[in-house]
Amino acid sequence: MVWTPNRILAMAVGVIFLLVGLAGLFFNPSGLNMHGWNLLGFDVDIVHNIIHLATGILGIAAALTGRSRLFNQVFGVVYLLVAIIGFIPGLNNINGLYLGIMHVNAADDILHLVVGAACAYVGFFVLDVMRTTPTTS
Repeated sequence: MVWTPNRILAMAVGVIFLLVGLAGLFFNPSGLNMHGWNLLGFDVDIVHNIIHLATGILGIAAALTGRSRLFNQVFGVVYLLVAIIGFIPGLNNINGLYLGIMHVNAADDILHLVVGAACAYVGFFVLDVMRTTPTTS
């Protein structure tokens, strides 16, 4: 298995999101419910944690199965859209929830923008082929 930039990024995103999802589940002071709370400055709740867990598992699976570039492309575009929606008043606060389904705050939106942009950039513009130069004798 060759560790290309896409594979490294998919694995890193996968591991980090998996750990964040697990931390959100295990350190949630209000239990497994929809009450939002703050994890290191980011708003989370059960839905947000499940999304992190699913993203983490998909990232790790993509890195291990050779689908890392596709993961980075899809994840990058989705998270860029999530970030953009987060900056639109009205959509980011429906009954106190992002799109009416989970808690987020400005820190989440900025993180989604940065991670989404990095994944989209690597997924679309960084080639996974290794170039070698022929040797002459």
